[in-house]
Amino acid sequence: MWRSWISCGGWFTEAGFEEVILPAIWEAGTFLGKIGEAKEEQMWTFDDRGGRRVCLVPEVTGQIQELWNAGWSRAMRKPARLFYVARCYRYDRPQAGRYREFTQFGVEILGGRPGGGDREEAISMLRRCLDDFPVAYQLLDGIERGIGYYTEGGFEAEIASLGAQKQVAGGGRYKEGIGWAIGVDRLMLAMETEASSS
Repeated sequence: MWRSWISCGGWFTEAGFEEVILPAIWEAGTFLGKIGEAKEEQMWTFDDRGGRRVCLVPEVTGQIQELWNAGWSRAMRKPARLFYVARCYRYDRPQAGRYREFTQFGVEILGGRPGGGDREEAISMLRRCLDDFPVAYQLLDGIERGIGYYTEGGFEAEIASLGAQKQVAGGGRYKEGIGWAIGVDRLMLAMETEASSS
């Protein structure tokens, strides 16, 4: 399994993507009003020593957007191509495919020209990454994902053998760029499920 992830990350680097490592604790306001009511209700929030409202990160794109607007957009060559592996947290009812702590592998393409082909590039790279794993998935485009920062229909990858938790990846366009993330734990579960049924 991890050999596939190392390989996946390797060809992202060869394609000009740069790895970013992000903190797991972040200002809660980054996500409130943006990631959808259901996900906001699952956020682990608390006050830090300075009385600021912070949270365990529920997803990564919100962080990337904030960092891009705070200075990365001036410091990075455009379009900026980034990838990450991050731990995320949601106060969810644990069950198969839904965990309170989980891992996301994702990419973001920021600062590209509208209509410059970044959507096609992002979807193509998602397909290539998923194709590295022994799973049968379906990619759906033009999906309403319920995330406030998306500016158009998003896209998702589903694996039917997972039942209700069949979504293993999702992404879409936002003001600063376009990106997607794969739920690593859910993809691993899909591999185990399909292997045991064959």
